[in-house]
Amino acid sequence: MIAASRKLLYASAAILLLAVVAGAGGLPGAVTKHPVDPPAIAQDTAIEVSWRLLAKLNYRTGEKAKELADLEGKMVKIPGFTVPLEDWASSATEFLLVPYVGACIHTPPPPPNQLVYIEMDEGKRAKMDGWNPVWAEGVLKIEMTESVYGHVGFTIVGQRVYPYEY
Repeated sequence: MIAASRKLLYASAAILLLAVVAGAGGLPGAVTKHPVDPPAIAQDTAIEVSWRLLAKLNYRTGEKAKELADLEGKMVKIPGFTVPLEDWASSATEFLLVPYVGACIHTPPPPPNQLVYIEMDEGKRAKMDGWNPVWAEGVLKIEMTESVYGHVGFTIVGQRVYPYEY
């Protein structure tokens, strides 16, 4: 009974996130600006990136769509859920950003083009709340990295992590 309830909870959360991300991401693979800038961030600072665009990295061959390759070294923001690399951490300097709640926890991890390794810039920490979606902002690198949860296709030097708002 409890296992069925958990499965229903995870499925509901995943469907809700997919609906939110699809609505926020616009057309499949589109890179768009968020219509309302979060406080304390200058307008046009970070480029909003969808998980659909990140999926355009062929992690087997390293080939990437031009629109994805053009983001290398740029300030981006990606919606998702945090997975700390330390057990029970309430804040962290390094973590994974994943597209749906519960990814990498008691389940097989998503493919490398759906995992982002984030190492916060020097002196910065991010609040870990795996059940609530966040925006993660930082400079994007497209590179394969190995973590305790598997291979990761992207790295971000994190500047800011804050609650997701559409």
